[in-house]
Amino acid sequence: MRHKLITSAAILSSLLVIIIVFGNIVIVAQKGDVTGTWTANTRDKAEKNRKHNNDDDDDDEEFDRFGPDNNGSGPRLRIDLRRDRRGENWSNGQSYRFAEISGLTEAQTQNGPASFTVTREAGQMSFTGNFSNGQGSGTFTFTPDRGFFDRMQQRGFDFYKEEAEEKNVRRSTFEDRALTAFFLNVTAERADDLLSANFGSLGIDDLFKATIFKIDGKFMSEMKATGYPNLSMEDLVKARIFKIDANYVSQIRSMGYDKGDFEALVKFRIFKVTPEFLNELRSAGLSNISAEDIVKCRIFNIDAGYVRNARAKNPNASIEDIVKMKIGLGKGFMRDEL
Repeated sequence: MRHKLITSAAILSSLLVIIIVFGNIVIVAQKGDVTGTWTANTRDKAEKNRKHNNDDDDDDEEFDRFGPDNNGSGPRLRIDLRRDRRGENWSNGQSYRFAEISGLTEAQTQNGPASFTVTREAGQMSFTGNFSNGQGSGTFTFTPDRGFFDRMQQRGFDFYKEEAEEKNVRRSTFEDRALTAFFLNVTAERADDLLSANFGSLGIDDLFKATIFKIDGKFMSEMKATGYPNLSMEDLVKARIFKIDANYVSQIRSMGYDKGDFEALVKFRIFKVTPEFLNELRSAGLSNISAEDIVKCRIFNIDAGYVRNARAKNPNASIEDIVKMKIGLGKGFMRDEL
């Protein structure tokens, strides 16, 4: 249980860091094109390096499910971008399908000069440089597609809007947000799909989060229909991370638990509270129990049998009393007595 909790916390922490990085991805002082340097490896080399450097890939695969790199199949090229400016720097690494790259084939990565582009709705990334044995390097230029961002502005996603200054926080620029949209492969179709859910006011960060965590209008509508008030995109992100959907909500409610806020469901998923576990507690006489107490039962491995034995010795024992009995702190009870 402890390992699983640490793993869940680590995944959530990593994902939240990724959101922050995507939101502040580049330092650019003026509007216009963004330039920097790139290095590249064919997918096979990049994959071998990743497996060599990671003893346990399970968490990486769990995270990669949410990333923008896994759209489609076929040979890929791993491209890492870097830009240094006045002591500050940023980097971004992503794998691109050769089918998405114009002007470069897999065979051309073996030797010779290269000039190629990757075009998405948010703009075009142009690369020049050289390849040798599947590895390359050179310079890049990113040119935002202003027409796309004009259309996004009409939909309520204003990439041009200047952000308010915050103490000790660098204000992101249009180029920051445009690059993020490119890396995430944000599309007008996705924006329209999210807006179709009538989820309320959505901002650019919401658009980015929805793209990262594969949140679509259908999922938003289904979660909205569960009746939890004032759900935010942040709540939907948690729902995706911890696999909370409308069906899970329905199952929990069918077991008689229809109270508490959305955070209670998040805790249930973290601590693996299942409808079956709730039903067992109810069968042991715990029909009016809070989410916090349910989680305590899970943490301390208190099942229906333990509850019955505890109540046989003390019919008025509360969950707190039973927890103390379990850890050997209950007055007149020792851990091994039950």
